Amino acid sequence: MASEKIDRRVRRTRTLLLQGLIQLMKEKDIKDISVKELSDLVDINRGTFYLHYNDIYDMVGKLEDELFMEFNDILDRNLSEKNRTISHETVLFDIFTFLEKHRALAQVMIGPHGDLAFINRLKELVKTRIQHILDSTDSQQNHEYFYAFIVSGYIGVIENWLNHPAPPSPKEMVGICNSLLPKSLTGQ
Repeated sequence: MASEKIDRRVRRTRTLLLQGLIQLMKEKDIKDISVKELSDLVDINRGTFYLHYNDIYDMVGKLEDELFMEFNDILDRNLSEKNRTISHETVLFDIFTFLEKHRALAQVMIGPHGDLAFINRLKELVKTRIQHILDSTDSQQNHEYFYAFIVSGYIGVIENWLNHPAPPSPKEMVGICNSLLPKSLTGQ
């Protein structure tokens, strides 16, 4: 019972810190956010912050790692060798559902005050996954340009969707993406 209370308090503190960080990142770059400012905003002691993170960069790094772990799990589940029958619609639906779940954090990470390293890491992950799929099925000559085009397109669509005041549902986004993708990727 005591560990449950501690776990609940830890989760509550981390949630407060996350909400505060998101609020601050809407207004300023990560480098301009201090532990004191964040701690004051969410009304916790700086010492409590340091029980969880070394500094703001450590916090952002851990949040990014958690997002990428969950994102990788989605891709692994949907794009593994044994799941070759899963459609790209299923993958897109799972990705947009994941992003919807983490909308506020994804918005600030990809936004104007976000972390460029996060965006580059996301691009590289998507590029690697697309390469893996297309290399086994496609004989296109200009792969690197094709990958760059698709990855930038997906990131642009995601960024636009995250910042849309009335975003379409993940299911609707699958339809939108389907209409934008080259026929060679949709299998149509």
